[in-house]
Amino acid sequence: MRLRGFRLPDPRRLPTRLLRPVPLPRARRPGHRTIAASLAVLAVAGLAVGGIARVEINTSVESFLPAGDPAVADLQERAESFGGDPIVVLVESAEPGSLLGPDRLPRLLSLEGELAQLPNVAVVYGPATVLNQVAIQAQNLLAQITGRRDGLRAAAEQQAREAGAGPAAVARAGDEAVVEFDQRYGSLLVQGLPAGLPTLHNPSFVRSVIYDVEGAPKPQWRFVVPSDRAVTVLVRPRENLDQAGTERLVDAVRAAAGRPDLGSTRLTVTGVPSVTAALGEQVRREVPILGAIAATAVGLCFLAIPWLGGRGRRLVPLFVALGGTALTYAAFGWAGRGLSLGVVAFLPVLLGIGSYYALYVANRARVRGVLVVALASAASFASLAVSPVPFVREFGVALAIGVLVSAALALLVLRSRPGAAPLPAEREQCSAVVSAPPPRRVRMAVLAALIALSASGWAALPGLRVETDPQLLAAGLGALDDAGRAERVLGSSGEVAVVLDGDDVLRPEALEWSRRAQEALIVEYGDRLRPILSAPDLLQFLGRSPTAEQITAAMRLLPPYLSSAVVRNDRRASVSSFGVQLQNLDAQNRLLDDVRRALPPPPQGYRARVVGLPVVAARGYELVSDGRYAGNMLGIVAAGVVLVAGLGRRPDALRAALAAALATGWGLLVVWATGLSLSPLTVTLGSLTAATGCEFAVLLAQAGRRADRWLGRSVLVAALASAIGYAVLALSGLSMIRQFGLALAGSVILSYLAALVVLRLLPGRTDAAPGEPVGSPRTPLSGVRT
Repeated sequence: MRLRGFRLPDPRRLPTRLLRPVPLPRARRPGHRTIAASLAVLAVAGLAVGGIARVEINTSVESFLPAGDPAVADLQERAESFGGDPIVVLVESAEPGSLLGPDRLPRLLSLEGELAQLPNVAVVYGPATVLNQVAIQAQNLLAQITGRRDGLRAAAEQQAREAGAGPAAVARAGDEAVVEFDQRYGSLLVQGLPAGLPTLHNPSFVRSVIYDVEGAPKPQWRFVVPSDRAVTVLVRPRENLDQAGTERLVDAVRAAAGRPDLGSTRLTVTGVPSVTAALGEQVRREVPILGAIAATAVGLCFLAIPWLGGRGRRLVPLFVALGGTALTYAAFGWAGRGLSLGVVAFLPVLLGIGSYYALYVANRARVRGVLVVALASAASFASLAVSPVPFVREFGVALAIGVLVSAALALLVLRSRPGAAPLPAEREQCSAVVSAPPPRRVRMAVLAALIALSASGWAALPGLRVETDPQLLAAGLGALDDAGRAERVLGSSGEVAVVLDGDDVLRPEALEWSRRAQEALIVEYGDRLRPILSAPDLLQFLGRSPTAEQITAAMRLLPPYLSSAVVRNDRRASVSSFGVQLQNLDAQNRLLDDVRRALPPPPQGYRARVVGLPVVAARGYELVSDGRYAGNMLGIVAAGVVLVAGLGRRPDALRAALAAALATGWGLLVVWATGLSLSPLTVTLGSLTAATGCEFAVLLAQAGRRADRWLGRSVLVAALASAIGYAVLALSGLSMIRQFGLALAGSVILSYLAALVVLRLLPGRTDAAPGEPVGSPRTPLSGVRT
């Protein structure tokens, strides 16, 4: 057979060996170890996924407050007695008085009833329910007065008939029997009858109850009718409501408030629970987004550096850090421990730090050195557990666990093995000559100057502003705009209460003390304190000196719905509430101190306390501020102790601690120079900086002794990658997280510079001698299992 000059060979003439079928290679069955390892990996992955699914995010107010402090205990006790901080539904209208018109009140009453039926609601206070309760009580009172009067007349007339009196005498006896009664209770009837029938459909009754003669809301009702153009409905949650319950309740209130046509021009749902719910939603939204951006940024940093090895191997440190992060999340999920605001920063921070150990191990750093620096970093982060703020403690403990898990994964995955890939030709020549350090006198002078610069930053620490107000820490949320709107309308956005405790807070002397205390505060600080509601307000119709019998009778007349807002059912606690504006914590602390001094001494056997979220925020500021030096030094000391105990070279440990102290001081100096404030996270900058500063100094010292250029470069890569990952936090919608990310990125850079400077100025006796040719070939990531 021919094809244009090409002839196919005859199969009969081909060699026999070419005609034999070639057997296919037999598939090797996986060994028992491989199967066991695969099953173990799948089991760990399943546990990690299951644990992550169980993680709950907690951004409730309690996560910002100093746990176990008496101020927090007072706040919780008040919530148990009178309900927690309310969800505020603010309804505004352009027409004066229209919101309480006869066509709007039934809708408002229906809304308040629907809100009261929602799960986890302790009590609802609103103008329609107040008016309805007053109307019912007024009707009962008038019915009792009328019935009592008719009973007296009927009894007198019956007695006259039995005595044989004629019709005229019987009528005269009845009239004489009610004269004294009319003199005593007639004034109440005269006051009530001109307003007409006490019902929500009677505009005259509504005006007479809510407004004074000038048309302004009466003081005792301003907590639900702040002006003639606005009304508020206060939904107080039950005590100890968790984050998920708070978010569900806020969503339910928002949905219910938006359904009926209340005739409003603006509807705003705000309050502390609303802010914390919005914060929780923001955190859940940001965690995956910022985590993905941080992972991408760190991964691109590794991929962009050609001397890290093949492209597939360059991402191994990132995968190790992701594994450590996932396992840490899972540990918290299976332990049933929620993660608070710090969870937003946790992922980028652990991605940066967790990738360190993979780089170190892959570049054949001493295993002991890697373990020791990991333990030192974990100890530094764990020192945050002494913080009085719960979310800072959780952040520190989570980072400590994540560091240890990431280091363990790095040692398991990146173990060196025989038969590593041959060195590229361009990497075989790694020898270098160590340059001579500057003269000792010059080095000591430069070191003294740098220490002085750092010391000035440490000295500035007491004067730096610290922000601990939960609402200001959440700056950047849209919910705070609603809170600002409510503050402009209501005149306040926070609530401070004066709580009186005793055997019976409605005794005349106790009620008189509450009245004098309220008057003293209003006279002295009326421009900053707005009275909301108190027992003297509800009982002001009794006059200034009521008797015990009159007080008891008046409490029977008041609807329990209203009386329970200011007096506990057992009459052992009463509360006088005041609204305060959101302001600088220093000014707020001074105001609270003034309030305590202005209160008159309580009666014998009674105790007076100033309670509220602003009080707890002020206490948190005091605790965080007082622990500034301890919070910064503790992490450095903890890391230094671990290094001294674990490293074979104590000079390395001392130089590492010095580098961390220098970097922290420089960072504090930058904060002072730029006029920034500190948050509960950044106020412990020393503990955060110690982790990176100590690691960089120890690994750079080891690289210098071995003249291992690749190990030294891995430290530089770790610093760059983590700084980039931390800078991703600047994309957060929360100002505190943005500030923390930038501060941490800056601290990493300062830590690396401090490590370089300290090792250059204090080279140590065991470092390579000047002019000595050193070096050994190294292939970064050559030991990676691929």
